[in-house]
Amino acid sequence: MAEKELDDINNDMNDEELDGEQQLYEHFRLVVDKGQEPERIDKYLFVRMQHSSRNRIQKAADAGFIHVNDRPVKSSYKVRPDDVITLMLDRPRHDNTITAEDIPLNIVYEDGDIMVVNKPAGLVVHPGAGNFHGTLINAVAWHLRNMKSFDPNDPEVGLVHRIDKDTSGLLVVAKTPEAKTGLGLQFFNKTTHRSYNALVWGNFTEDEGRIEGNIARDPHDRLRMTVFPPDSGIGKSAVTHYRVLERFGYVTLVECVLETGRTHQIRAHMKHIGHPLFGDERYGGTEILRGQRSSTYKAFIQNCFKICPRQALHARTLGFVHPRTGKQMDFTSELPEDMSKLLDKWRTFINGSKA
Repeated sequence: MAEKELDDINNDMNDEELDGEQQLYEHFRLVVDKGQEPERIDKYLFVRMQHSSRNRIQKAADAGFIHVNDRPVKSSYKVRPDDVITLMLDRPRHDNTITAEDIPLNIVYEDGDIMVVNKPAGLVVHPGAGNFHGTLINAVAWHLRNMKSFDPNDPEVGLVHRIDKDTSGLLVVAKTPEAKTGLGLQFFNKTTHRSYNALVWGNFTEDEGRIEGNIARDPHDRLRMTVFPPDSGIGKSAVTHYRVLERFGYVTLVECVLETGRTHQIRAHMKHIGHPLFGDERYGGTEILRGQRSSTYKAFIQNCFKICPRQALHARTLGFVHPRTGKQMDFTSELPEDMSKLLDKWRTFINGSKA
């Protein structure tokens, strides 16, 4: 589909129309149904490109990238039956082949079937729009380059689950199709154990709790997820259990245990209950949401953001049954340096306030 292509061009596209003499390359083609009623092309494509915003589609059309019957059209063009819609860009389609790249890996455990990796914050796990190189799976491909049976482009091997770019912590990689099938079933049946440590804004009245709410893409921000009622029929069901580990008055360190594994689950659920993750720009966590009005406090918070310039979220534990031996495997990852320093700074602040 064209969603990734639209994500790419949104980053480097201006509002000027393309030079008519410039060579263009087809990235996407769609033929309008015979029974289609007249409809604006930006609205028509928005429904069919679930991961692209209407604004991106409008920019692409107004820049001359969207053609109908071999001619560029504006976003106000109304589609008609049998129209041939194409996305034409000024560069060839990107080669999505995963190549091996010599990137350091922190391997916690490895045998002939699986690898458990401790991912640092800032590392994308899999190539995608805007991140075709320098990912965790590129690093895995390099590490296993001499394993002839491992093909990083084969969907039957590789990553079994994912975590966000700016989330640190544990991931399991399957080296064989049998391992991926076995691990995949465990994730599907919710028999794995995963816990995260998160620093969130605000204090909790209770020491533990359960968050349930369907997660779907936010209609107002396509890069963010939002929560809908469980009986709404919108999105996918999601359940997060949390437990308070340490209180700092204005922020709280919690442990989150996932019952399901949805995109941005912890980030969206915590935002939903009024406790966005500290430093999570996408979900409002880079605003000063609790605390004092003094300039000293504001400076303290800004220093905290500098120490840990990301959402304060770490995939701390991972447990599953080994897909071949049947042995229970449990792993724990210590907090990375940025989160450890952040917590120490809050401890110092709170102790100083009590003095």
